[in-house]
Amino acid sequence: MSKKTLVMKFGGTSVGSIDALISVTKIIRDTKKDWARVVVVTSAMAGVTDLLLDSVSIPVVGATHPKGSLLQDAKLILRERHFSVAEALIKNRFLLEETKQEINQLIEGFGNLCNAIQILGEASPRALDAVASLGERMSIRLLAAMVNEAGVKAKWIESAEFVVTNAHFQNAHPDFKVTTEKTRAVLNPLMDEGIIPVTTGFIGATPDGVITTLGRGGSDYSAAIIGRALPADEVWIWTDVDGVMTTDPRIVSSAKTLPEISYGEIAELAYYGAKVLHPKTIRPIIDAGIGLRICNTFNPSHAGTRLTANAKSNGKVNGQVVKAVTAIRKQRLVTIEGRGMLGVPGVAARAFGAVASTGTSVPLITQASSEQSICFAVPAETASKVVSTLEEAFAHEIEDDDIDRVWSTDDISIITVVGAGMRHTPGVAGKVFSQLGNNNVNVLAIAQGSSEVSISLVVDAADTENAVKALHELIVNT
Repeated sequence: MSKKTLVMKFGGTSVGSIDALISVTKIIRDTKKDWARVVVVTSAMAGVTDLLLDSVSIPVVGATHPKGSLLQDAKLILRERHFSVAEALIKNRFLLEETKQEINQLIEGFGNLCNAIQILGEASPRALDAVASLGERMSIRLLAAMVNEAGVKAKWIESAEFVVTNAHFQNAHPDFKVTTEKTRAVLNPLMDEGIIPVTTGFIGATPDGVITTLGRGGSDYSAAIIGRALPADEVWIWTDVDGVMTTDPRIVSSAKTLPEISYGEIAELAYYGAKVLHPKTIRPIIDAGIGLRICNTFNPSHAGTRLTANAKSNGKVNGQVVKAVTAIRKQRLVTIEGRGMLGVPGVAARAFGAVASTGTSVPLITQASSEQSICFAVPAETASKVVSTLEEAFAHEIEDDDIDRVWSTDDISIITVVGAGMRHTPGVAGKVFSQLGNNNVNVLAIAQGSSEVSISLVVDAADTENAVKALHELIVNT
């Protein structure tokens, strides 16, 4: 048996039903035969975190409000979902009752948190993190019991005990130095005894022990943090698809699984809308030089997608230059334009400082060499706030006609074509735009980084599917 260390992370759909958990338990049991040291990171059961956070607003309306009863309904749903699985899959009566009691304590704690929020009249980010953490905390108790039931020694442990973060609630950043020390101190003794630690994704704690979260979808990131800290030899992300696909199969039914993809390529895909991997996962993996694999819980025999430091054959797989196409929907383009901007230093700095003050992320930026306009994308729901903030920031320039206007488009989509082989192949951009033109898709804006791993372009929302289908044809034809 290999003495190497493996971190496996299971997503919400992977632990969301009896059949899924049976598959997960078998995967863990079979993997332990080949890996002496295994850590399991689990998400909450599918839908549980949403239920918890949606329920937080219920007590605020007051106990006499008719909706107040919905809190009790939420607690009943949480019990039913977790207890029904436990009763179906845990045959040891002592283990079953212990697990149900521990989960019930967390559910009662959820009720107490909601009552505290009612008294305060608002849900602070710190309170929301405490509520959001409960789904994962229930899940580890259930999964650890099931693994023990299957004859493999496991112990649940909350990642708040060893992932140390700052106090930026709802999107905390880990202190990697302290986290590394504590992760090794807590997890290595368990693995040395042949025990599988089953731990929470998505959760950390401040140095004072206050629970934080790493942002929604952050369980992948947790697995990468743990993998870097130990360090692990590999991290496997178990999800509900056969790996990274050439595009969204709901748009293109002929989409295929990529057997291999480079860190640079997956970083672009993760950032630009591919849901298979959390964008923050990549950096800890790269820093530690860890192998990463994306697998399907519901098709465990499939090889999935392996991530490598450098793609083979100059980034080409089977001669392909373009590997994948992805889309981010519900964006808007914001433009600052005016002839008075020409040659004036600091306009971009002031513009993006103003955007940052709204807490808005900017996924795409483009500027013509004439310097008469700056154009960038923001999420559609933030566009109005961004425009009004920019108008305030440049009120003087607008009054003096140095800036003509600040405005935003209707909804658009950012389409990204990804492939490391693009940097070695002349004419790819030409093929991209010819393909779109031949399919009557108008391009509103373009951006390409110096790495040449991707080209991003903006199209009208109505052209999204047509653009993705057209560009996906390049994967077959290049």
